[in-house]
Amino acid sequence: QVQLVESGGGLVQPGGTLRLSCAASRITFGIYPVAWYRQAPGKQREFVARINSDGSTTYADSVKGRFTISRDNDKNTVYLQMNNLNLEDTALYICNFVVHWGQGTRVTVSS
Repeated sequence: QVQLVESGGGLVQPGGTLRLSCAASRITFGIYPVAWYRQAPGKQREFVARINSDGSTTYADSVKGRFTISRDNDKNTVYLQMNNLNLEDTALYICNFVVHWGQGTRVTVSS
């Protein structure tokens, strides 16, 4: 069974940084894109960032310039570097690969 396991979430103050990881097992990311989504309490799931197999990236407007998505094909892992976090970034961050979803890692931005 395919597994996507996210890690790296936590509590951080506004302006802080976190680095999320999404590690895949029983599957290789290969030629397909990998994406991060997030779901804040009481809100719908929203797109955050995507990275294609060629390394090209797409970001939601709300995170452009602050977040960076990257991938390590050797480790079959995708990362989300999050800088200058603000209160609106508080959410469950979920990794997506084709039809597969992880359980998410929670990010809380609070002073």
